[in-house]
Amino acid sequence: MTQASLKITEIFYSLQGEARTVGLPTVFVRLTGCPLRCHYCDSEYAFYGGERLTLDAICAKVASYEPRYVCVTGGEPLAQPGCLPLLTRLCDAGYDVSLETSGAMPVHEVDPRVARVVDLKTPGSGEVSRNLWSNIELLGPRDQIKFVICDRADYEWARFKLDEYRLVERAGEVLFSPSHGQVTARQLADWILEDNLPVRFQMQLHKILWGDTPGH
Repeated sequence: MTQASLKITEIFYSLQGEARTVGLPTVFVRLTGCPLRCHYCDSEYAFYGGERLTLDAICAKVASYEPRYVCVTGGEPLAQPGCLPLLTRLCDAGYDVSLETSGAMPVHEVDPRVARVVDLKTPGSGEVSRNLWSNIELLGPRDQIKFVICDRADYEWARFKLDEYRLVERAGEVLFSPSHGQVTARQLADWILEDNLPVRFQMQLHKILWGDTPGH
């Protein structure tokens, strides 16, 4: 039987720039392709191209870095069906595995050992209509929900969704990030403090260290 394969844009070793494991050395497996077109996307180079690799080849490359943490990202990794067996293979290998996914793809078949970081799309992203709200009830304490805030209206929208879906109770953490060039980090931090929101403010550590250079 032919082994499953995936289109891969890059596999690289860096510091995790976001979410709960921020700052920890991590291997990133960036899958090619995404059905969304968020205006602030910083990985458009992953929309097309890539190299088709078998699961064995992907796992061998990951193992060569001897990591503790592995992050599967994109693009939108769940757009490729082979992402699901890859996640399971990585968990079976003993890694602490996270998945960075949009709010547009179903997450119910993701291996329960994986920490799912679900990026809910705000109105300012241009893709708010793509959010699959049924994902929310599937999330648990290992999972995280992320909002990229483009303006004050996005912030108010996200604040409303916190209450509407009781997000803090459903996921392990809720993350608010400023959209680069639209909201300053200071603005978003001040809004969160003024409203005493139970969320984690975050900036993208990898951008602070390396800018927009691919492979970081």
